[in-house]
Amino acid sequence: MAYGVVHQFAGGTREQYEASVGAVHPSDGSLPPGQVLHVAGPSDGGWTIVAVHESKESWERFRDEELMPRMSAGIEGGFTAPPTETAFEVYHQSPS
Repeated sequence: MAYGVVHQFAGGTREQYEASVGAVHPSDGSLPPGQVLHVAGPSDGGWTIVAVHESKESWERFRDEELMPRMSAGIEGGFTAPPTETAFEVYHQSPS
């Protein structure tokens, strides 16, 4: 079952997003393995990212092997504080 994750970065900016996503996503502009959707944009008081993965296991693998190690090491120009996270099992996903 697909699995969605919403990250809200209080005070986050487009520049911080671009630096952060550039460090954790493939450089060719594709999505990481197992991720099927990635959307992001400014939101009230910061920046919001929504990602949908093929499964909860796919999300956890990306989080544990790619995202957290790079974020923990620090990304120059990236987000400076962890996000508020909301996760959910995807009940319905329309075709793109």
